[in-house]
Amino acid sequence: MATLEENLKTMLEGAVEDLGCELWGIECQRAGRFMTVRLFIDKEGGVTVDDCADVSRQVSAILDVEDPIADKYNLEVSSPGLDRPLFTLNQYERYVGQDIAIHLRIPVMDRRKWQGKLERIENDMLVLVVEGQEQVFVFGNIQKANVIAKF
Repeated sequence: MATLEENLKTMLEGAVEDLGCELWGIECQRAGRFMTVRLFIDKEGGVTVDDCADVSRQVSAILDVEDPIADKYNLEVSSPGLDRPLFTLNQYERYVGQDIAIHLRIPVMDRRKWQGKLERIENDMLVLVVEGQEQVFVFGNIQKANVIAKF
């Protein structure tokens, strides 16, 4: 069964691309009776406030017609930022050689939170160098991941 995020991505990706942006990812978070639907968009040269507004208007219209979310929700559209979340293996591949932070669904060595340099990707396995040691993580066990911004 597809998740709400996957269904929304399928529904909205074409419309976002038509506006010249890439649908980087979607997060849905529930807080009480309300849900926040967060769309991250990206494009060459960076995302502007106008890009976010245009995507928000277009996506709102689609969601009003399709009505895929049963509950009340707030829609947020933004760029992924410097500490961008990672959603797909292709996105991880773009950041090989950089530091990332991951939060696991199921602990590995009694830890859910890991941080290190993304060394490589082998099939659906991510290899991170953590404190000089290679650690291997299954992509499906990653609940959340972010690039660590360097200044």
